[in-house]
Amino acid sequence: MNDTTPITPDSATPLPPEAVAEPVAAPATAPAAEAAALPTAEPVPVAGGRIGVLLVNLGTPDSADADGVRRYLKEFLSDQRVIENQGLVWQAVLNGIILRIRPRIKARDYQKIWNTERNESPLKTITRAQAEKLSAALARQNAPLVVDWAMRYGNPSIAERLLGLIKQGCERILVVPLYPQYSAATTATVADEVFRVLMRLRRQPTVRFAAPYYDDKTYIDALAETTNTELAKLSFAPDLILASFHGMPEEYIRKGDPYFDHCVETMRLLRARLGLDEKKLMLTFQSRFGRAKWLEPATDQTVKALAKRGVKNVAVITPGFSADCLETLEEIAVENAKIFRENGGENFFAVPCLNDGEPGMLMLGELALRELKGWI
Repeated sequence: MNDTTPITPDSATPLPPEAVAEPVAAPATAPAAEAAALPTAEPVPVAGGRIGVLLVNLGTPDSADADGVRRYLKEFLSDQRVIENQGLVWQAVLNGIILRIRPRIKARDYQKIWNTERNESPLKTITRAQAEKLSAALARQNAPLVVDWAMRYGNPSIAERLLGLIKQGCERILVVPLYPQYSAATTATVADEVFRVLMRLRRQPTVRFAAPYYDDKTYIDALAETTNTELAKLSFAPDLILASFHGMPEEYIRKGDPYFDHCVETMRLLRARLGLDEKKLMLTFQSRFGRAKWLEPATDQTVKALAKRGVKNVAVITPGFSADCLETLEEIAVENAKIFRENGGENFFAVPCLNDGEPGMLMLGELALRELKGWI
């Protein structure tokens, strides 16, 4: 992505784009359409005593066309956690420019990666598979567990799946945001939405939120194993590896968001685990846009500079994404690969995310069991 082109996010990493206009005071509250649409009647559980586990990823359009992308973008970019300045200037930019132009462009990108068999994005396919495999793994605990999944934006919504767990008799619910590194624009907004749903309920379940797992040993081991396994399949040896995380305006870090520190710690641990230094495993940030200064170095600029410097073979990992999505399958594997080759590079490989592979599922299983302690 270039530095002036907004993208359509559907991943598990922070996507807090800075408004292209001057900051305008945001409203004190941001009403949620989903919470407002909740039924007034309480969900009636079929039986009590169950424990729910809800995996939550960022979201995705329901269809790979302009209308589907427009609806998704509208919900995503209306979140005050994502765009902090939801004032009149931003609303004019959003409704007058972004939602008129970007949906058609991004729909074409979604069509390149769309799961046509299921008529859904890969992110939705993979998150469903993660929930199903986690359910099978936790079944060995002989506990009354129910595992489900939701998207923060788009469908299935948090409200729908949270109420569904309650109806199935879940009196305790563990929410697992699928973001290794914490950010207010990802992890916190999941909690915001869960609490908006709970605010409408008289009979609330007890809720826990899984902690960020950016420094969890099982997570680092899963990244290392997946990277080594995938690189061993290649016909070339990468001269170096880029680790691309989703970017963020530097202003958000100055305000206290720990995201950058979490990314740096993930990289420190992963370099130690793989036996690589900063020159062989480089930290970069992707998907920037707008006039504000974003975290650097930028992935696309780094890819271009490496190729011009004579580097011929590059592999890219995306540790901040729990599942392959538009940002990994199209932005990295297609757009950045093109940049690399157009500037003199030869071999470019995007390493798959953990997805529902064995290392990633082992990590999710251990994370869930740790967070469920005292309940099962």
